[in-house]
Amino acid sequence: MKLRKGARWGAMLAASGLMIGLAACSSGGSGGGSGGGDVAGAKLTVMIGSSGDAETKAVTDAVDAWAKDNKASAKVVAANDLVQQLGQGFAGGNPPDLFYMGWDQFQTYASKKYLEPYAKDAANKGDFYPALKDAFTYKDTFYCEPKDFSTLGLIINTDMWTAAGLTDADIPKDWAGLEAAAKKLTTPTTAGLSFGAEYARIGVFMNQAGGSLLSKDGKKVTADTPENLAGLQEVQKLVSDGVLKFPAEIDSGWSGEALGKGKAAMVIEGPWISGLKGDYPDLKYTVAELPAGPGGQSTFTFSNCWGIPAQSSTSSAAESLVSFLTSDKQQLEFSKAFGVIPSTESAAKTYATTYPENQAFVTGNDYAVSPVAFAGAATVITDFNSQLQGIATGDPKAILAALQTNLQSALDAANK
Repeated sequence: MKLRKGARWGAMLAASGLMIGLAACSSGGSGGGSGGGDVAGAKLTVMIGSSGDAETKAVTDAVDAWAKDNKASAKVVAANDLVQQLGQGFAGGNPPDLFYMGWDQFQTYASKKYLEPYAKDAANKGDFYPALKDAFTYKDTFYCEPKDFSTLGLIINTDMWTAAGLTDADIPKDWAGLEAAAKKLTTPTTAGLSFGAEYARIGVFMNQAGGSLLSKDGKKVTADTPENLAGLQEVQKLVSDGVLKFPAEIDSGWSGEALGKGKAAMVIEGPWISGLKGDYPDLKYTVAELPAGPGGQSTFTFSNCWGIPAQSSTSSAAESLVSFLTSDKQQLEFSKAFGVIPSTESAAKTYATTYPENQAFVTGNDYAVSPVAFAGAATVITDFNSQLQGIATGDPKAILAALQTNLQSALDAANK
């Protein structure tokens, strides 16, 4: 069931276009009050976007345990379409009391003042990875606590690696090493490397080249730069060398499936890759950090936070529940149940020791960045993804020039 979660990261960018209609909606939580309220006797609705039965059960069990200890009641709702259902809840003036808020949706909700910025005063606000805090910070205010995270790593089929005569010494540390390994792993029936033709994957090459889509102060778009061009050109080189195949080219819905089917020897994906074990029990793989580019190491970090509606009458109870859910003990229980990496640095270190096969994902968060996600960026990134579908024969300079213009217009609108 985790496969859906892995395949969803890129698609969520397009889905966030559903948020446009929220601009006309009133803010405020389900209670419509000024916040506060007693914990005992509170009745909460918690909406999540679940990766499957294991996640739903784990969250429900945790919420039930908190409710019992606090003489409250809480109902967990596993949304079929979290983006749509959450938007409908706010549009109807009846949002859930607590909910998963995606990294790609956060800026839109925060800019419209739909969220309570409770995290800025939370007792454990200093426990989270800085990159995760940044992902859920709007105008220098830390709004909502990250519930867990995922980064991207290089997933290697170890049987194919050995068959190609490669050893641990050949694990790519830079782009040259990636090219060399992918070439040796490529056969008439197997691509040496595969990943989605989308910003959520190709963007890491741009970052590894030293590029970014925004200036450090977030006030200027920096898409059309030599560094970003170098990142796209590296992807083009991998394609032209015949070692990179996108999933659709090798009869796969996403690169994880290509790895499981033996259509690709290496893929760029996140810890949700563990979900392959159910469908491909004989698959053996190892996880390495992504190779560095000329600008150094970089990967993307993806996360959800625990969102609370602004001015909700149940905010005190919701904050109490968040404190329970983000504790190291509970996050490690979630890790055991459905594989997520804890958002606090201390729990993540324990996770890395407990699950050494995922050490690279944890280490990657030390230098990870969040994909661009300011209010209004999603529509532009959707168009950028469409352009990246044709990266094999496209003009990278023209693609970046269009991105520069469109993303700057969106940023200007967001900053008005």
